[in-house]
Amino acid sequence: MRRFFHLLLIVTTAVALAACGGQDAPDSGSDGDGRKLVVYSGRNENLVRPLIDRFAEESGIKVEVRYADTTELTATLLEEGDATPADVFFAQDAGALAALAAEGRLAELAPRVADDVDPRFVDPDDRFTGVTGRARTFAYDPAEIPELEVPRSIFEVADPKWKGRLGLAPANASFVSHMSALRVEFGDEKVKKFLADLAANEPQLFDSNTLVVQSVAAGEVDLGLVNHYYALNEMRERPDSPVVNAFPKEGAFVNVAGVGILEGAEHRDEADEFVAFLLSQEGQDYFRTETNEYPLVAGADAPAGLPALGELDTIQAPLAELGKDLESSVRFIEDAGLA
Repeated sequence: MRRFFHLLLIVTTAVALAACGGQDAPDSGSDGDGRKLVVYSGRNENLVRPLIDRFAEESGIKVEVRYADTTELTATLLEEGDATPADVFFAQDAGALAALAAEGRLAELAPRVADDVDPRFVDPDDRFTGVTGRARTFAYDPAEIPELEVPRSIFEVADPKWKGRLGLAPANASFVSHMSALRVEFGDEKVKKFLADLAANEPQLFDSNTLVVQSVAAGEVDLGLVNHYYALNEMRERPDSPVVNAFPKEGAFVNVAGVGILEGAEHRDEADEFVAFLLSQEGQDYFRTETNEYPLVAGADAPAGLPALGELDTIQAPLAELGKDLESSVRFIEDAGLA
């Protein structure tokens, strides 16, 4: 877990990254008229490969995809600089895109491509846009915890009543970005105290949100801090699973999976088409129905069984702020003893 955190500091070398893994996937599409696109994808291959294949088939563009962890790919892109073969970065986390934008690695998006996306989920300088929303929620079993006892504030999980009862994945990029958003909203001192109190509460730590939700379902922890779709995916795979979501009121956060085009992209026209496809009705419907993520285009329905995105009380931290000081967010988590 500590090694993951140091990757988040984006100071690793290209050699070290090669040793970390991140296998390239086979190409999608055919050579056709010679059009090509190179995508670095921090989104899981199982989640997005079908959609990328659909884009390749419909557009006739040959798509080469490198799948790896979002943090790993962010460091890779910074190491490669202008020599990167990537045209597009499809990231699972806004903080990573904001960090690249701050280093001048992302180009402006095509005019009007993100006009239908809620402005709070688009970089104010148009260097990247959210594609889907991922709300931070508490996963719990209502047979074990009455709904009225579920925390209404993120900060409540640091209360001694939850000692040993909370599961979380502090090495996950979503947790780091959530802490960054809390810092923007409430200030560093409150977040440092919260993390220290949280660590003192002896939460059970996991390597992924999936494991957190599975632990809640198995009755090993009472509460899990995760992204909303993990509970929905658990229920889809195991209909008898008792896990449901609760949306907190204070300290709630909607992160995004998003996309940016690399500065100097060799295949700029194809990159523009890909971004437009992700934000099209076809692309947004795919995420809503297949991955249970929130579409971000105006007028799109929420995944079945979820409140509308506009109904959620969330931190309004600008996406560009999340990537400005990831290092401090990581350090706060480490200093609290959660790494």
